Amino acid sequence: MNVTGAPVSTVAGDRPAGTDLPLFTYLDDATGDRTDLTAGQLGAWAARCAGLLRDGCGLAPGSRVAVLLPPHWRTAALLLGAWSVGMTVSFRPRATAGLPVLEPGGDRPYDAVFVTPQRLDDWLEDVPEGVHRYLVGTVPGPLTDVPVGWLDWSTEVLRHSDTPPDHAAVHPAQAATPDGTSYDEWGRLARSVADQLDLRAGDRLLVDADRHEQPVQWLLAPLAVGASVVVCANLDRSRLGDRIAADRITRVR
Repeated sequence: MNVTGAPVSTVAGDRPAGTDLPLFTYLDDATGDRTDLTAGQLGAWAARCAGLLRDGCGLAPGSRVAVLLPPHWRTAALLLGAWSVGMTVSFRPRATAGLPVLEPGGDRPYDAVFVTPQRLDDWLEDVPEGVHRYLVGTVPGPLTDVPVGWLDWSTEVLRHSDTPPDHAAVHPAQAATPDGTSYDEWGRLARSVADQLDLRAGDRLLVDADRHEQPVQWLLAPLAVGASVVVCANLDRSRLGDRIAADRITRVR
């Protein structure tokens, strides 16, 4: 979202005209996986995620969504999609167990939960209950083994339109996260973090996914100022110079 409280999915349209670089790149140095997304492509995936939540799950602004995913292009699409239709989103880094209580004494299930298959096995506490539960793989293609009670995000999301939703229902003062931080406040925070990193429009930020899992650092801050981002899992720092040159990196995080 920007400082006026506009939905975060619209930030992807704030880039300077004429750039030939992807808006969002995901890399995994261990597997060689790479996904490059233009602003339009990321916006289309975010729209599909919004449709999944709104139409597939029947959720409305203020519904509670838990995203237990590492930095990844699919995580970006889910966060942007959920925020674009007014959801209140909990996200936690993979090294941290559990999710915060959303309200005093609150123990009712989340409206939707998104988690990687690996976290069903190695999460330090139980994955929180959710009315709608989705597994989100971090490698290309559909999942081959989906437990009873879960759905494969990569299959379900394709059932929904890639047309951006109507953002009129999203209000700047509405809570974007369960701690009460509003859409407008997250926008200001994202721009503040971008200032701290000296990010400017046209910059290309390389983020070590294993060191920076807070979405404001690897997603919202660069998008808020018109920068593009390269999120790299299992970053091989011995080849950092080659990565910087090959991907025209201007900032490293």
